[in-house]
Amino acid sequence: MLIASLALLAAALYYAALCALRPFAPCRKCRGLGQIERFGKPRMCPRCHNGKLRLRLGRRAYNAWLRTHHAGTRPAPTLTKESR
Repeated sequence: MLIASLALLAAALYYAALCALRPFAPCRKCRGLGQIERFGKPRMCPRCHNGKLRLRLGRRAYNAWLRTHHAGTRPAPTLTKESR
């Protein structure tokens, strides 16, 4: 049980470091090529739109958490003499 918990913690830490160091990963649909073949013709990848890279899921979650945190901790506007 302890070994499994440590392995899970190590995997989570590895993924967090990977998301921090390399936030973009190759697109899974086109395998980082930017194009897929449909009906024998090369087409633009519908997921990455020829960008070849996509933001990792963990980085997307971190960015959403960061936006929420910043929105919730903005300083309240202070009253000045002119606004009273």
